Amino acid sequence: MPNDGDLRHAPREGLAVNAVAASGALAAALFAVDPAGLGGVVLRAGAGPQRDAWLALLARLLPPGTPQRRVPLHVDDDRLLGGLDLAATLRAGRPVAQRGLLAEADGGVVLLAMAERLSASTAAIVSSALDTRELVAERQGLGVRSAVRIGVVALDEGIADDETTPVGLRERLAFHLTFHLTLGGRPDRTDEAGEPPLFGADDVAGARERVHRVRLDDEIVEGLCSAALALGIASVRAPLLACRAARAVAALDGRDCVSAQDAALAAALVLAPRATQLPAAPPEAEVDDEPDAGVDAPDDATQNASPPDADPPPADADADEREQPAGAVDDVVLAAALAAMPPGLLASLALGRARARHAPSGGRVGAAKLSRLRGRPVGVRRGEPQHGARLHLIETLRAAAPWQALRQRESAAAGQMIVPRIQVRREDFHVWRFKQRSETTTVFVVDASGSSALHRLAEAKGAVELLLADCYVRRDSVAVIAFRGSGAELLLPPTRSLVRAKRSLAGLPGGGGTPLAAGIASAHALADAVRRRGATPVVVLLTDGRANIARDGSPGRAHAAEDALAAARAMQADGFAALLLDTSPQPQPPARDLAAAMGARYVPLPHAGAAAVSQVVRAAGPR
Repeated sequence: MPNDGDLRHAPREGLAVNAVAASGALAAALFAVDPAGLGGVVLRAGAGPQRDAWLALLARLLPPGTPQRRVPLHVDDDRLLGGLDLAATLRAGRPVAQRGLLAEADGGVVLLAMAERLSASTAAIVSSALDTRELVAERQGLGVRSAVRIGVVALDEGIADDETTPVGLRERLAFHLTFHLTLGGRPDRTDEAGEPPLFGADDVAGARERVHRVRLDDEIVEGLCSAALALGIASVRAPLLACRAARAVAALDGRDCVSAQDAALAAALVLAPRATQLPAAPPEAEVDDEPDAGVDAPDDATQNASPPDADPPPADADADEREQPAGAVDDVVLAAALAAMPPGLLASLALGRARARHAPSGGRVGAAKLSRLRGRPVGVRRGEPQHGARLHLIETLRAAAPWQALRQRESAAAGQMIVPRIQVRREDFHVWRFKQRSETTTVFVVDASGSSALHRLAEAKGAVELLLADCYVRRDSVAVIAFRGSGAELLLPPTRSLVRAKRSLAGLPGGGGTPLAAGIASAHALADAVRRRGATPVVVLLTDGRANIARDGSPGRAHAAEDALAAARAMQADGFAALLLDTSPQPQPPARDLAAAMGARYVPLPHAGAAAVSQVVRAAGPR
């Protein structure tokens, strides 16, 4: 190993800086040393020469013949987990299993293309394989158990903050590279700066044999755990992965024991990208400005004089890193992690606004619906190709293949002159399943009656304006129904226009009776029309639940309450999502009973501001 890349010669104060400067090459080398132990790398970069160069560097560092499999975005479970080999089964006349991509990559690396759009099921399968290092596939009449000791490279091409690799999978991958990579160059030449490559394939091969013998002392583990706690990292996987990385660093450097510098380098690479807060400042010690009266200050000679029995200082204070006082390892590790953070992240953490890391939701538009006709394919199911459903030929043949030998014997025993080579029966049919997202339409039903109606209308108007302001991103529509006097009125048809909403809401009067049943019935009719157009309706009812006008317009609290409960039960029967905001000064039983009859979520909100209403509606809407 060249001395320029020897970690033992790196200065302690520049360790984290050196780690950042060569973090791409270091992460590739460490990952090549222990792919299964470190889990993998999240490589957040668009397709281009930088990403290709990093992948080429990783391929050079891995031992020759290491399996590498690329998993496409919309891979199905049969290809990922393994299943029935249709061609071999038809030839043999008996079930023949085929290996999946994860089993084929045993002992190697799996590349996840477009990891920011990875489905939840695929992410869960890969995460389970990383945890258990094996896969059990019991499907299609087969039971296959395969060893899966893999490392994962998640190619994240997301641009927005919420376009990231699923959180559960990110936690299991040690390195998160989200900056322009600095590579060490090819092994057979120097890089553009004239420096030799940091590590080569021979260094990695030696480290792979040595890494399992590297010793990790308790103070190193405590230092990494303390740094993770100080940086606000809640998951215990992060310090465990940092311990793995520290052992890989020591193995690359040719040592059998992890040092404080190894732990600092691991913290810079593993813990720093996961930080959610800055460490708390240590309490300042109280220092007296003036000496106590009656106590003579020692003179210079006394201060400079050494005690007669004092031991001489060691010849080399840095000769043995294990002689550091308690807490020194923690300080070195934490300082390295802080130095590795980008300046923008440090500023946001100082202000208490850490970057939110969301799992991809697969889109923000409405609720996901299964369909037989159109949308994104999400699998197959057993069924007949009727009412527009599309036959899945491969799955149909796969279901029929294991039974061919038995069916041919049955046909021969029945005396058939011509026995078909392939017999497909009704129970073998499989059809496509599709998933599509529908637009969400939030229907506000506002109680505009009574003396306090003006206050409730102001809240509703503000909530509608807040929701419409976010419609460009959410692509939702909003409608408003107001009920007062003897009936209900559609004040605002489903729209995304903020100007139209303000104009429609501006002149809404208040006062009069409370025809609650008419308001619920109008919302029911509008929600049904929205559903028929293929959108997802969400009904939000702002009322105190006290009706005094019946459905036919006659006054009377008892009759009006019965009509309101009947209209609420009719809405629940049709399965509409609903939310009831109780706007009475104190939560009242009528509103609670109405919410139960409607099957709605009940939220007592006596003093509902526009922002509070908007927040509750967003939480109650479909995901």
